[in-house]
Amino acid sequence: MSQTATDFLTRCFAPGETIAFLLRSESAERPAQRIVRLEQAIVPAYLRWLAHENHSGANIYVAANPLRSGSRRRTKESIASVRHLYIDIDSDGDSRIAALCASDAVPVPSAILSTSPGKYQALWRVDGFDFDCQETMLKLLAIAFGGDPACTDCNRVLRLPGFLNRKYSPAHPVAVEYPCDSIWNPGDFHLDNAMLRLRGIARQMQPGKHTHSEQDWAWVMDELTHGKDAAKLTHALASRRADKPNPLYYAQRTVDMASARLWLLEGAPIDDVITMLEVRRRFELPAALCSARAREIATTAARMITRKKIA
Repeated sequence: MSQTATDFLTRCFAPGETIAFLLRSESAERPAQRIVRLEQAIVPAYLRWLAHENHSGANIYVAANPLRSGSRRRTKESIASVRHLYIDIDSDGDSRIAALCASDAVPVPSAILSTSPGKYQALWRVDGFDFDCQETMLKLLAIAFGGDPACTDCNRVLRLPGFLNRKYSPAHPVAVEYPCDSIWNPGDFHLDNAMLRLRGIARQMQPGKHTHSEQDWAWVMDELTHGKDAAKLTHALASRRADKPNPLYYAQRTVDMASARLWLLEGAPIDDVITMLEVRRRFELPAALCSARAREIATTAARMITRKKIA
């Protein structure tokens, strides 16, 4: 038990870093929190104390990201840096974790925790993420692979491998495997490009279009429906419409509007559509403009669908 927990903690955190434990028991009025340095957490006596609390009924959790030195509480403001992306899969876990591991939209997870039968937590060790980018990517992971949409905070806690999940009788050991030792960056995640395929959208090209813009629209819809990469499609459309005053702007808007419409028709909530559009253009546009633009495109696409239903 202690060696499993030690291996996990030393893989996830660096020497000298401050980490937070949460001990949650059904019999206690409120969870207990302990904030310590990594070196203290892996001392055998400290792990024995955690094991004692665990056997007495407490579930043991650890924060996914390190805290600022001197922190006394595990608040969002106390988080020092983004260390991990993560997803909590509580339903249809075996098939969803298999789909995640087989997907080319995300890199290989750094760790996969089995928290109870058919339930998993997957982690990616990352670098180069700020807090806004992390939160957006966590939302996309949940959307794409059916994870818990509430698990998108930077101060999120995870179950600590090597201890027992006391929510069940008999208690379930929390196990872990490490598929990969790599550290990933934002460019390794391609959830915006893969979202149409992941959601299983299938739609036929609309015939009978006559203007250039209508032909572009029909072509883009068909390409997206068949899984065409959004970035490649944007550049292709910009190249073929060099007659436009701003071909790249025209192509970006056409591709994003078509994507939004398809996502909404599939049943995606409009907030998820806005998030996906923001992520797609986050490296191309200023943050404030990117957010406002995504919201405008999503609401416009929703109105398009409403008008067609009325007609």
